[in-house]
Amino acid sequence: MTLKSKFDTGEFAVLAEMEPPKGADVSAFLANAKRVRGQVDAFVVPEMSNAVMRISSLGGSMMLQNEGLETVLQVCCRDRNRLALQGDLLAANALGIENVMAVGGEDPSFGDHHQARAVNDIDLIELLQAIRSLQQGRDMAGIELAGSPRFLVGSTADVGAKGKSPELELSEMTKRAEAGARFFITPPVFDTALLAPYLKRIDRHKTILIPTVLLLKSLGMARYIERNMPNVAIPGALIERLQRAPDKV
Repeated sequence: MTLKSKFDTGEFAVLAEMEPPKGADVSAFLANAKRVRGQVDAFVVPEMSNAVMRISSLGGSMMLQNEGLETVLQVCCRDRNRLALQGDLLAANALGIENVMAVGGEDPSFGDHHQARAVNDIDLIELLQAIRSLQQGRDMAGIELAGSPRFLVGSTADVGAKGKSPELELSEMTKRAEAGARFFITPPVFDTALLAPYLKRIDRHKTILIPTVLLLKSLGMARYIERNMPNVAIPGALIERLQRAPDKV
């Protein structure tokens, strides 16, 4: 059953993020994905997350698709202009990729190529509108396409971001949904109460909210996330539990 079919029927779906390698050796990347074949409905392939140079989402997605594994392609405003974004989307769909996730992308200053310049030719809403236009048979210049792509479209939702009210994020989610996003993936969630305002307000038959689960490998990791990642909230009580645990791993 495809990811879209699960969303259409309201069944529980599991996604797994698979970071492509920083290099040409993809053996571990493919082996790890194959280990959970049948347990994961689709693999989200990030587009150089945290602005760290890696194999592209399109390349990583195609490798997994060739192994019979469904993928979610990330398309990122940071790295490509409108020509390249549309070209990648058409190529992806022609090659069998049916799920896309539009993201803004972290600033290059966070990554490993500090001299890189962000493109940001279009913003997230414009990217979603461009995907919808392609599906309607025209590019961003209004020129008719020879065949239209078909995508299940998603984006991000900053559930739990520090200093950001649920009302503001719900307003932004509504704009993204109106531009064509059907599912939203959150940052890592460590307090399920943060989801409550969203689940009360969204139409859960039309909008799918997918919380991210992240395993904390150490107390230091938890503290680093709490201090340095403004879009992720870790309750103090959870950090205290880790601190008191005799076996922190």
